[in-house]
Amino acid sequence: MQSTSTNPVHCSAVRVLSAINLVVLFATSAGCVAQTQPPVAPPPPVAAVGVPPPPPPPVEVGATVSAQATVARFLINPDGDVDGFLTSDGALVRFPPHMSAQLTSALRPGDSVRIDGWRDAGGNLKAQRITDARSGQQLIDQPPLPGAPRLPRELRGAGLARLSAQGQVAHITTAPRGEPDGVILADGTVIKLTPPVAQQFPALVRAGAQVSAQGYGTRNQYGTALQATSFGAPGNLTSLYDRAPPSP
Repeated sequence: MQSTSTNPVHCSAVRVLSAINLVVLFATSAGCVAQTQPPVAPPPPVAAVGVPPPPPPPVEVGATVSAQATVARFLINPDGDVDGFLTSDGALVRFPPHMSAQLTSALRPGDSVRIDGWRDAGGNLKAQRITDARSGQQLIDQPPLPGAPRLPRELRGAGLARLSAQGQVAHITTAPRGEPDGVILADGTVIKLTPPVAQQFPALVRAGAQVSAQGYGTRNQYGTALQATSFGAPGNLTSLYDRAPPSP
């Protein structure tokens, strides 16, 4: 009869193999868990020290503007109409020339005003409404009344006089699309050019330049303005047209 007792060596071997299998199983499970973990995002880059912030966006053309200002000097066009003014801080404010009489009757240099309007392509302020801070009187840009009489074409410019001007450029005037079309001297004299002509004088159509001009325009109690037929540096005028317009 064979003995049924268990061999102790065999039992020990079985226990060792079982332990090894458990260790392998645990290691495999841990590896699977490690592979299912989401990747760790890298830390954000550190900003470089001393890098300046991006420049602010430019002023939007047509953006509405409200500003307090003091009227320093009226400006006229070559026909003699007041079509704007300079403020005490050097800003250029434009107003339609058909509102000239209303503007000059309501305001005087030195008056404090509130200006509501928008920026044009040249960065100047186009006034829609001007309010006198002292009296509260308002000037509102309105189109001319229908049927309002206009000067016949053959008589336009008949009252212009031959004028000359010289001085330092304080401001640049611009056409509707923002192209330079003239200068304003430090004494308030307005010299009008056409945009193509202004582009021929980049060194002179800029603030601080010394310029000289001859042409036709108006000088009255509000200032001087002329449409240039000759333009250049003092003592070095360039004729802008083949033939000057006939004398009035």
